[in-house]
Amino acid sequence: MNFDAILQNLLIFALPVLFAITVHEAAHGYVARHYGDQTSWLLGRVTLNPVKHIDPLGTILMPILLYLATSGAFVFGYAKPVPVQFGRLRNPKRDMVWVALAGPGANLVQALLWGIAFYLLVALGVSEPFFVKMCQAGMLVNVVMFAFNLFPLPPLDGGRVLVGLLPWKQAVLVSRVEPWGFFIVMGLVLAGVVGALWLRPIMGLTFEFLDLLLTPFSLLIR
Repeated sequence: MNFDAILQNLLIFALPVLFAITVHEAAHGYVARHYGDQTSWLLGRVTLNPVKHIDPLGTILMPILLYLATSGAFVFGYAKPVPVQFGRLRNPKRDMVWVALAGPGANLVQALLWGIAFYLLVALGVSEPFFVKMCQAGMLVNVVMFAFNLFPLPPLDGGRVLVGLLPWKQAVLVSRVEPWGFFIVMGLVLAGVVGALWLRPIMGLTFEFLDLLLTPFSLLIR
């Protein structure tokens, strides 16, 4: 195991990961506040201060241990979820869809911004590998978060979107999965189901979409 390479990769990914989880969670809180729920705002969670969103176990310890244990082959982590009381939204069933989509949407925008930063660095002749790789890491981290969080099972954002879109009877049935949803998702991840049938296809489409948006910037380096 090359610890120098592992340390360098950790440093490259540190800033993109912090931005990814911070803006993701803050976006949930901001949109919830917009639609009538002040809970996260009153608790100081609608902020870009990463300290407010970091979970010591899920954001720091678990990803590092998994990265070291698998030599970078498998990494998983999570931030402190922003508290949202959906009953306080003006139209709970409809508005919860927008609250849920805010997080992945923020990640998609960040992936685009990291891509723009990459092309600008190359166009300006910045050849320092650390910064170029950080931009690439920023795109990857945010695309992974975008795709993973859209998986249609509560408590992931995609599950909340599904509950909001389904008719009441079906929505109630799906929402009842939430207490066990995290463990079901982790089981599917370890079994390779989420990666093969969801992450890879969605990530592939997302990168194609980003490549299309970044086409004007790619012309800068030709």
